[in-house]
Amino acid sequence: MEPDHQHLEEKRKELGRTDEPVEDELVEEFENTVAEGADRLSRTWRALAITGLFGGIDVGLGIMAMLAVKEATGSPLLAGMAFGIGLFALRLAHSELFTEDFLIPINAVLARHGTWLQLVRLWAVTLVANLAGGWLFMWVVAAAFPDLEQTLVETSLQYMEGGLTLETAALAVLAGSTITLTTRMSQGTDNDVVTALIALIGGLLVVGLGMLHGALNSIVIFGAMHTGAAISYTDWFVWFLWVIPLNMVGGLVIITLPRLTRTLELLKKERAKQAHRLEEQGLAG
Repeated sequence: MEPDHQHLEEKRKELGRTDEPVEDELVEEFENTVAEGADRLSRTWRALAITGLFGGIDVGLGIMAMLAVKEATGSPLLAGMAFGIGLFALRLAHSELFTEDFLIPINAVLARHGTWLQLVRLWAVTLVANLAGGWLFMWVVAAAFPDLEQTLVETSLQYMEGGLTLETAALAVLAGSTITLTTRMSQGTDNDVVTALIALIGGLLVVGLGMLHGALNSIVIFGAMHTGAAISYTDWFVWFLWVIPLNMVGGLVIITLPRLTRTLELLKKERAKQAHRLEEQGLAG
């Protein structure tokens, strides 16, 4: 006879370090994501802009490495791994890429450590600042390495030439889910070597397999535009308008929603605690 739910719950509590209804590792991860998410949501406008700006620059560093390796080897997989340098820089510098802002701050908002308006502000400022930082950095890269022009233009056209099809839509959804997942994986370790490995895996998958990521690919496209490629800002913007929502579907629906469901008991408990704290503060005021 299979054990009932209550028996399994009691057994887990007996074996675990906490009395929570999920594994201890998930409890620790939940607490970390709520704390970090609340910190991101409460940043000033200046801090948000600078963090996002450097996120674009860090990604640009990875793109520079990706172009150099692709030019030298012709291998998209090796180029993708080289791009992992940019993702690693994002982690160590504590800057942000747009699709990293899904699981962590949403946890904080649902736990009542922030508001939906703060979340929209975080997303909007991070995305715009990512693009601005990447635009500026790629202007320098295009000027410094004219020999990479052909590779830069060819890569940009590959991102844009397919238009919106089932294949390209799926590539955009996968890009959002992959970046969000690798961010969550990084949350689970304090080891820089493991973080670097996760960054290389992320680069291999997203860039090496030619996924479509609105912020990341836009920075490549900006570089091609700086070299004089026949790509207008209108062409880019039309492409950008359908890629970004699909990235969000991948990050929010495929990764964030199941993770929230898995830690629903913790979320409810934290909401109740936070509501009680806010009520006490209101009475004290």
